[in-house]
Amino acid sequence: MALLTASANTGQTRRAGRQFWRSVRRWPWLPILLLAPVVICGVFGPWLYPHDPTAINFMSPRRPPAWLAGGDWSYVLGTDQFGRDLLSRLIEGARVALIVAILGVLGAAVIGIPAGMVAGYFGGWIDNLLMRLVDVKMSIPPILLTILISAAIGGGLWTVIVSIVIVFWADYARVVRGEALSLRERPYVALAKVANCSNFRILLRHIFPNLAATCVVLITLQLGRALIIEASITFIGLGIQPPASAWGLLIAEGRAYLATAWWIPTFAGVAITLTVLGANLLGDWLRDVLDPKLRRQ
Repeated sequence: MALLTASANTGQTRRAGRQFWRSVRRWPWLPILLLAPVVICGVFGPWLYPHDPTAINFMSPRRPPAWLAGGDWSYVLGTDQFGRDLLSRLIEGARVALIVAILGVLGAAVIGIPAGMVAGYFGGWIDNLLMRLVDVKMSIPPILLTILISAAIGGGLWTVIVSIVIVFWADYARVVRGEALSLRERPYVALAKVANCSNFRILLRHIFPNLAATCVVLITLQLGRALIIEASITFIGLGIQPPASAWGLLIAEGRAYLATAWWIPTFAGVAITLTVLGANLLGDWLRDVLDPKLRRQ
């Protein structure tokens, strides 16, 4: 009996191990690897700086990366035209990118998701009013709108965040409104009305949980767009202002030295590309996982 029990326990352990590794293989490893450096640098940036990102050193301007001739391992990625450490500035730029992406996208979601739910559930003049506002916003290109906002109220971190909120809220409202139009016709919503549930309770307990998967996917996909908008308006001088560090600012400052010091704008461009790619891949993976039809396939 002891041998049979031990054999059964061993078989269960092996099955559990195989199930665990099968689930691990399904994780989005590529997006995780692409986004992990940004998250780590964004959260623990002040403890990771090799040098002060704003410290100017005129003794070491435009020093190449350490693996090139003339490089120094104390400046792994080299220095910019003012002798500032590029690795430290990239880490600081990751903090700015993380703050802008998270606050901007979540702020837009806080406005757009309730607006879409209310428009789709109630319909009538509320739906017409909110959707006409969405149509007006959608008629203006996102980059142009952010440029107008930044030019009107000045550059800075909070200007970029407010611009992203204004640009993105309509996307949430439009998608959520379409889902809410379908959900309000479901039998469980009719039963909730028969049970004399308030509209607020129906929206909170019956409509929103069925929209959560769509909202999570949309939020993830919007992170990459937010980074591109932040880098774009910073590049033209209307976003993050010096002496702060931002990836778009590094590209703008280094474009004049592209022929002689290519590393100044290149590493920032690579960071933007990989981060946006990771956010988009994570959004695609979440869409496949959270969609019941795709999950069954």
